[in-house]
Amino acid sequence: MIAPDLRPFLEEDVGPGDLTAQYFLPDREGRAIITCEADSVVAGLNEAATIFSIMGVRCETFVEDGDRVPAGTVVLEAKGPLKALMTCERTALNFMMRMSGIAELVHSISEKVHKVDPDLKIACTRKTTPGFRYFEKKAVSLGGGWPHRFGLFDMIMVKDNHIAAAGGIDEIGKLMKNRPEGIKVEIEVLDHEEGIKAAEYGADIVMADHFSPEDTRKLRDALKQINPDIIVEASGNITSETVINYAGCADIVSLGELTHSPKSTHFSMDIE
Repeated sequence: MIAPDLRPFLEEDVGPGDLTAQYFLPDREGRAIITCEADSVVAGLNEAATIFSIMGVRCETFVEDGDRVPAGTVVLEAKGPLKALMTCERTALNFMMRMSGIAELVHSISEKVHKVDPDLKIACTRKTTPGFRYFEKKAVSLGGGWPHRFGLFDMIMVKDNHIAAAGGIDEIGKLMKNRPEGIKVEIEVLDHEEGIKAAEYGADIVMADHFSPEDTRKLRDALKQINPDIIVEASGNITSETVINYAGCADIVSLGELTHSPKSTHFSMDIE
């Protein structure tokens, strides 16, 4: 995916003009530093620097996106017109706070889970903020997770409502011949029998929806007998607290929490 243009994000805040900067700040050059105020994976540095550059501010970064830093780390220095520094501040920080919060959450979950199951992928879902999905998915990757499909266009995912609308999983099986070449197909299943059928019909990934960890493991063991390369994904109300229970039971665990309710990482900007 091509990164979205960042100008509309800045324009949303600035509108016809930054009144405070226009009427209360002098026309001079300034310098600002941005500090990460919590132990966190840093994400959104590139986006912040781009936002500043739109208004002629030059940036130097001292860490890279994906680095984990301790609280108090200066991550970016910005130099340029004082008014521009202040106009860009909140939009730039919002990107860093939101993206870093996601990356840190993914990192913390992965670190815990991988002590038990090093191969288990932590994935996000499409439960994202409209207009901000690209950046949320990027943050998941920077935190060490799998961004899953980006949208409706890059992978086929047959969910329970698709199965119901099509007339049942057997009807889905008949339609598998229509799948485009090179596109993976994932089928969501609600019980063990549907999982077996999905594998037999040629699904690349089977999503065990609201399965217990033990039932997920049993399904994975059965499906690997049908196709050793098949992927089993656990999903459905799995949280950062319960995800550890699926270690050793699935190939992927997806959590909507990663993008719909992360805690933002706090960053501050100080003019010097």
